[in-house]
Amino acid sequence: MAIDDRDIVLASNPLADGQLRLELSVPGVHCGGCIHKIESTLSQITNVTSARVNLSTKRLTVQYQNRDAPPAIGAALEKLGFDAHLSGPAEVKSNTAVRSMLKALAVAAFAAMNIMMLSVAVWAGADSDTRQLFHLISAFIAFPALVYSGRVFYLSAWKAVRHGTTNMDVPISIGLIITYAMSLYDTVTGGEHAYFDAATMLLFFLLIGRTLDYMMRERAHSAINGLQKLIPLGVDHIRQDNTVVHISTDQIEPGMLLQLAAGDRIPVNGIVESGRSDIDLSLVSGESEPVHVHRGSSLVSGALNLTGPFILRASAPASGSYLADMIRLMERAEQSRSGYTRLADRFAALYAPLVHLTALIAFGFWMFFTGDPHHALTIAVSVLIITCPCALALAVPMVQITAARRLFDAGILIKDGSALERLNEIGSVIFDKTGTLTSGELSLLNGNQIDEHEMLIAASLAAGSRHPYARSISAYWRKQSDTVLQVQEAAEVAGSGLEGCIDGHRYRLGRNEWASECATNQTTKSARGSVLTREGQIIAEFDFEDGLRPESLEVVHELRRHGLPLTILSGDAKENVSQVAAELGVDDYHWGMLPDEKLRAIETANFDGQKPLMVGDGINDAAALAAAHVSIAPASTTDVGRAAADIVLLKNSLIDILTAIRIAKASKKLIHQNMSFAVLYNLIAIPFAFLGYISPLYAAIAMSTSSIVVVMNAMRLNNSKAEKQTRVHA
Repeated sequence: MAIDDRDIVLASNPLADGQLRLELSVPGVHCGGCIHKIESTLSQITNVTSARVNLSTKRLTVQYQNRDAPPAIGAALEKLGFDAHLSGPAEVKSNTAVRSMLKALAVAAFAAMNIMMLSVAVWAGADSDTRQLFHLISAFIAFPALVYSGRVFYLSAWKAVRHGTTNMDVPISIGLIITYAMSLYDTVTGGEHAYFDAATMLLFFLLIGRTLDYMMRERAHSAINGLQKLIPLGVDHIRQDNTVVHISTDQIEPGMLLQLAAGDRIPVNGIVESGRSDIDLSLVSGESEPVHVHRGSSLVSGALNLTGPFILRASAPASGSYLADMIRLMERAEQSRSGYTRLADRFAALYAPLVHLTALIAFGFWMFFTGDPHHALTIAVSVLIITCPCALALAVPMVQITAARRLFDAGILIKDGSALERLNEIGSVIFDKTGTLTSGELSLLNGNQIDEHEMLIAASLAAGSRHPYARSISAYWRKQSDTVLQVQEAAEVAGSGLEGCIDGHRYRLGRNEWASECATNQTTKSARGSVLTREGQIIAEFDFEDGLRPESLEVVHELRRHGLPLTILSGDAKENVSQVAAELGVDDYHWGMLPDEKLRAIETANFDGQKPLMVGDGINDAAALAAAHVSIAPASTTDVGRAAADIVLLKNSLIDILTAIRIAKASKKLIHQNMSFAVLYNLIAIPFAFLGYISPLYAAIAMSTSSIVVVMNAMRLNNSKAEKQTRVHA
């Protein structure tokens, strides 16, 4: 659906010259042709003064005139085939942070390569004047690189020191600063050795690991933005004089009358004042079956109006609506998730103080025996460089990146590297039902039992309707034939069904009490059902079901076989949940659960030490997905569900849960190998550096070599037989 032009005005910012500025996110932009198409088309729209697309951020900036006649930007983009939405400041911050990290890496790479070329000339035997010149040039190249790219580590180190703690960035920062300062001193005083190459190469390797890790964390972005996008920016308000004005959702107050059309989302909690319709409440319950509403029915924000217009009387402001409560639940859940400490971070808590202490002892030892501060400082720097946690910095993210590639090739998207660690720790599995264990879409159950002509009539009536029952009938018939009959006087009665005349007879398809004209002696057999009537007499009954996914039984059996307790949490009715639980053999199941109840169940499991894996697909599962120790969502889930989950199954098959667990366990083995190698490397290298046998340059080469070994070991996961042989539960 195109962005409402009136919402464009609400989202625009005024400029000093009287124009307005609008920013949109256009995720479909992927090349220069897309940019040219959008910019040239929008520039031709009346009142648009400029249109610019940023390919790297996929953002469109439009400036236009005349607030009273906003340009039809949303419709124009939709006609071009581009989806667009009003983007928020959180997205800008995220994009800017990623670009900043990549720029820092690029600057460090440029400096390291150029200084290394100059160093090669020095190593080849350049005379003293040439060597001095190359050292000076290296100093000029290294300084801006160390200042600009190194700020990533300096700021983190300063923050830790200021609060009386330490982290891995403290020895990194000290090593970089002292190495450069000492090399600059030797260059100015005509010394033979300078270690600008070691400093920049160290910075480059460290930034590789930091950037990879940062990008993995950024992909686990908050799902809160997705929930906020479900809140309409504006809504039609019926004033006391019966005039209609478009106002911002933030301006809604209790008691206001709001006019809603089919296809609109409910902006705030309220009560239906007049009209009737079918409402998609999957945001609340996760169930795909629509709910009929009429005068007096209560509704919550975020629900989708399917079939008819109605007037809603607001019962709460936007800040007190259901979606606002959901956002607060998500914030609470993500705060609990952020408390998880990664393996590398836990290792660093012990590693960093030991490095500082070792370097300090080395400086004191040589200062005591030689009295030469330059010599003592050189050895201390060698210790800092050779023990610099570069291999450790790459040990985890390189395995995680390689595992992410393996998972992606298998049709599994992992958005947070720490999810691999957490997936190895799970002690139970909690499933949502609808859309997770089941297909999530209503299908016609008894189509083969209905007369073909009656099926044709029903499909003809259902053609074009958005109602889930009608779409199921249409989908079933399209598999049989493309033929439909012409319907005279076709109409859709909100909350009741469809009607029209075919071959001189009046047919109705929908609710029994409406379609059969309140014939009390005619009833359907199924709670999930609809009837077809001719002149008020039932001629066919349609039963629908949300069936199990084909692979659900196998996945549940495999997880149970390896001792993982299973639970089903669903917002559906008891009879539907119990039926699915019985088919799967799951004894622990709960029905009629609201999002906050699911969240409390997850928090209880976390508190009990179960470390649950949550598998869910709906908006109503988002808070639970974010709160779980680790979470997985099928690709068919909503945008909010995908954003909240750590892992997304792109092939939409639950079998890939088992694949993800196997690869996670193989990754754990490689990470432990890399950690063990980093420790062994330091145990061997530190004595040589401490005793003065290794200069800062050779220390940097040794450090780089250890990093390469770690990277090569991580690459083994690409064709690892161990992964294929790893059992689901160790």
